[in-house]
Amino acid sequence: MSYAVKELFLTLQGEGFHAGRRAVFVRFAGCNLWSGREQDRADAVCRFCDTDFVGTDGDGGGRFADAAALAAAVASAWGAGRERRFCVLTGGEPMLQVDDALIDALHGEAFEIAIESNGTLPAHPGLDWVCISPKAGSEVVQRSGDELKLVWPQAGSDVDAMERWDFVHFLVQPMDSAEAEANVRAATDFALARPRWRLSLQTHKLLGLR
Repeated sequence: MSYAVKELFLTLQGEGFHAGRRAVFVRFAGCNLWSGREQDRADAVCRFCDTDFVGTDGDGGGRFADAAALAAAVASAWGAGRERRFCVLTGGEPMLQVDDALIDALHGEAFEIAIESNGTLPAHPGLDWVCISPKAGSEVVQRSGDELKLVWPQAGSDVDAMERWDFVHFLVQPMDSAEAEANVRAATDFALARPRWRLSLQTHKLLGLR
């Protein structure tokens, strides 16, 4: 199978449990909760996304003919050395494209593979780290993994139900919007009120990274 990738780049993971870790990000094109077009945002399930995942014209992006080609591009972005290789598959919604061949090819290049998904599709069993970011109004089927990352505030989120899901780490992250300052306060209050949850900030934006 071929893969449509918006962008592919080396950076530091900016948020969540692995914040600060060197990583190659693979941002897949396409999502099942929003078309990515502004004219469709009002009717989307997820209306607050701040990521451009439309097309394959980003830095390092393109259409990769097969898993070997994409894994080779990830390895090239990482550079020399195979120690502690780490890649993050994100989007859009990466589980629309992630398959056995890609998992095997990335493992063959010595990468630990993380995914950031909305959880509406089952995560591939070969992934090494599963981060689910549930969106209110969607049906989350992937209710287990390593990290649950809730963007806050989201009206309609059933937090009590989420706490019964089988995740190791629970993180709450302020929504990046015009009300960013109020959202930081809301997420901080959330973490103070619910000791199971830890506050996550988008440090890559503070550092000027992607």
